[in-house]
Amino acid sequence: MPGNTFWVVGDPDGHGVRLVFVEVPEPKRVKNRVHLDLLPADDSRPTELERILSHGATVVDDRRELSPGGWVVLADPEGNEFCLE
Repeated sequence: MPGNTFWVVGDPDGHGVRLVFVEVPEPKRVKNRVHLDLLPADDSRPTELERILSHGATVVDDRRELSPGGWVVLADPEGNEFCLE
C-alpha cells in the first residue's frame, strides 16, 4: 500500500503467526478497532475459507480476483470484519 505506514510483528524465521498493522486514511466510524488479515500457512485459501464459513463467518466482499493475490473480507457472527489473504 504505497504511502501508508505499516508495522509487521511476527516470528523472525517466518514460521509463526504474523500480524500486520496498516495505518489507513479513513476515520474510524464504528466500534471495531482491530482488523486482522489471515494468511493460511499452506496456501490453501479455498479450504481455509470453507472452514471459516463453517464457524459462522459471512463474506462481506470477495476480492480474490485482484492482483497481487487478492483477499476475502469476512465478518464474524458479531460483525467484526477480518480478511483472508
